[in-house]
Amino acid sequence: MGVGPDPARSAVPHHRRRRFDVRVVPHRRRSPFRMRDWRMRTKLATVLVIPSVAFLVLAGVQTRALVGQTTALSDFAEQVGIGRQITMAVHQLQQERDRSAGELGELRRSGAGADRDAAIAALKPLQAATDQAMRELRTAAEPLAHANASWRVAYSEVLEAYEQVIYIRAAVPPAVLGTDTILSNYHRAVDALLNLLAEPSPGEEQPALSDAVLRYVQLARVKELSSRIRSQLYEAARAGRYGLEDQVILTDLRAQQLTALGAFRVAATTDQIRRYDVTSVDRAFLAAARLEEQSLPAEGAAPAVLPATQWWAASEQRQELLRRVEASVLDDAVTQADEVSTTQLRTTLLVVGGIVAVLLIALLISVLVGRSIARSMRMLRGQALRIAQVELPDALDRLRTVTGGVPGIEVPPAVVRSLDEIGELAEAFVAVHRSAVSVAVEQATMRRNVNAMFVNLARRSQVLVERQLELLDDLEREENDPEQLENLFRLDHLAARMRRNDESLLVLAGTESTRRWSRPVALSAVLLAASAEIEQYQRVRHESVVELHIVGHAIGELVHLLAELLENATAFSRPDTAVRVTAVGEAGGAVVEIADQGLGMSPTALAEANAVLATPPAADVATVERMGLFVVSHLAARLGVEARLHGGQGGLVARVRLPRQLLAPAPAAELDPPASTRMLTDGLAAPAWPGPATPDDLPVAGRRPDGVPRQARAVPVRAEDVLVPAAGRSVSTDGGWWSRHGPAPAGDVTPSPPSVPVTGGTNDRGLPVRVPMAHLAAVTRSARPEQPTPRYDPDPEAVGGMLSRLYSGVRRAEAEDTTEIPMPPAGGRTEGGRL
Repeated sequence: MGVGPDPARSAVPHHRRRRFDVRVVPHRRRSPFRMRDWRMRTKLATVLVIPSVAFLVLAGVQTRALVGQTTALSDFAEQVGIGRQITMAVHQLQQERDRSAGELGELRRSGAGADRDAAIAALKPLQAATDQAMRELRTAAEPLAHANASWRVAYSEVLEAYEQVIYIRAAVPPAVLGTDTILSNYHRAVDALLNLLAEPSPGEEQPALSDAVLRYVQLARVKELSSRIRSQLYEAARAGRYGLEDQVILTDLRAQQLTALGAFRVAATTDQIRRYDVTSVDRAFLAAARLEEQSLPAEGAAPAVLPATQWWAASEQRQELLRRVEASVLDDAVTQADEVSTTQLRTTLLVVGGIVAVLLIALLISVLVGRSIARSMRMLRGQALRIAQVELPDALDRLRTVTGGVPGIEVPPAVVRSLDEIGELAEAFVAVHRSAVSVAVEQATMRRNVNAMFVNLARRSQVLVERQLELLDDLEREENDPEQLENLFRLDHLAARMRRNDESLLVLAGTESTRRWSRPVALSAVLLAASAEIEQYQRVRHESVVELHIVGHAIGELVHLLAELLENATAFSRPDTAVRVTAVGEAGGAVVEIADQGLGMSPTALAEANAVLATPPAADVATVERMGLFVVSHLAARLGVEARLHGGQGGLVARVRLPRQLLAPAPAAELDPPASTRMLTDGLAAPAWPGPATPDDLPVAGRRPDGVPRQARAVPVRAEDVLVPAAGRSVSTDGGWWSRHGPAPAGDVTPSPPSVPVTGGTNDRGLPVRVPMAHLAAVTRSARPEQPTPRYDPDPEAVGGMLSRLYSGVRRAEAEDTTEIPMPPAGGRTEGGRL
């Protein structure tokens, strides 16, 4: 047994299902390594990020160079600025060294005594001043711990040399070491400080700053050489004589001083040279120069030993003047370095700020543009998905299920109103949507016209079939030959089947049936009426039918639905088998089962058939090939019943579930059921001749069983023969059960049915002369005065064409009459259509 669709889902009509999932399922797996599979947001981000990253890299390189240059100039400015502390430390060391040189000579000459104590006391303030200057230098050098390696090495040499100075101070009072040994430690400390003073380097890109450093370094060396000369002359003045090498040392120092002064004048600016010249003509400076000239040898005379106190005072004033010039030159260098560093910092900040601003502006513009594109694409995607999965299917559903005039469908405008390519694409989507709706409207109009043609042809065919049935009734009443009468009975069944085919066309065209009842009818009578609609009604066995009643408005369509299922069961099962019909009640309504012992269906075909039954499809070519299946599907949807096929043991089981809405309470009980109903019910449930009934001797249309007396021969039975007495309502005598004038109104008074069936007597051969519906006229004739029936004059050409097709159908039906088991072609499709 095949498994069909989920009933819970199939119960909801397709045109009413909502579509909330608007995601597009890709036809292949998305790969993050394929650029064409990237999302639009990713692609836009990539387009924005790659140039931004490249710009950041280039800007970072430029910024790094600027920041590095700014840092170097800042460090240079700090190193130049610390030159004030360095020159102060050099000046104090020079004072201590020069005075220590003179006091050493006095200590060696005087030995112990007051002079010795005075010499030692004179050095104490100078040593304290030197220590203070070094402490200030240490404090100023702490921020430069991150300076370049060469400066840190030079600074460490200064500290090491100063430690030696502190250590050598203890050897000065006892004068146990030589003067050169003691002074060499001071010389090394001063040279280390001068090297540290010359360490700042702005790089090759700043030659002006390099010249500024060179100027104050050269002037510091001039001052250092002047201090060394003062030290030698003060030592000789305190000793009272010159040593053997003093004149040589003094001559060399004076030569070095002249060289350094020449280098300073070459590197110094005009203002700096002017300041030095102004200082060199100062009285104190000139006084020291004149005293120093006295120490020079002249024309073979020995140099004079200068007075110690006078020389120290004059040379100290000259050193102070040189100290001022040195400080002014150093201030010029510091100011220039600060200006360059500040300018470079300002330039770097401007460049970095400009880069950041440009980057932010670029990112902002890129984000705005990307957001606009992404938003437009997102809106376009949403509109396209909404059109494809909601609006267009809903419009198609509305046009597919339209019954009246074709409605006008408004196509919403494009959600993207821009004038770029995305806006043009959105307009293209709207144009495609509008074209699709226009095509759907044209198809709906064409389908409506085709349905109208179906309805018109079916109506005309019904008129002809009814006229044919009336003619057959007349022929059957007048016919005496049993063989010919049997042929007429067969034609009667074929005409009834053709009438049902016309009604199927009306169902597929969406037209409601004209057969209406106002009173409820028993379910057993409905099942008997459905059995009377098929040719092999004798094979139907009603085994167990619950006592329920069906509302009047659903009887005609329900009979049609059950007749299609019964026709399918009898057509696809052996003629010697019976089709069993049962009806049981349940909590939500009733269930009718039609079981046969036929060919059955494969699980796949069963699932497909159940899917069609669950969702009525539109009429197409498959409708003609399997008309019964589609008719049952549409009737089930119209009535709200559930029709399903199930695989049985050796056959197929059709289960129809009737909802509670189709059930009605039983009408008022009658004292005695109509005789016609009893007769017809008995005729449908059992054979109408004496003797036991077995499947082998059941009457089959078109074949007379052997041994059956002609006097007991049954007449053809139609659905109206069952339902009209069961419903207790009047029917027009000229239109039968179906009437082209619509259902006849119910009479105010329902006459009691005759107790004996109305017949036309018997002919000379003893056969009953059938008077079709004569008993019904007696039962259902309205108490109101009869009104003349309006005449219906059909188109002669249309009638001729319909009769031609009718006769060809009759001849084809006669040719298909066979006692063999009808086998369906490949795919399980025949003329009637296996469900």
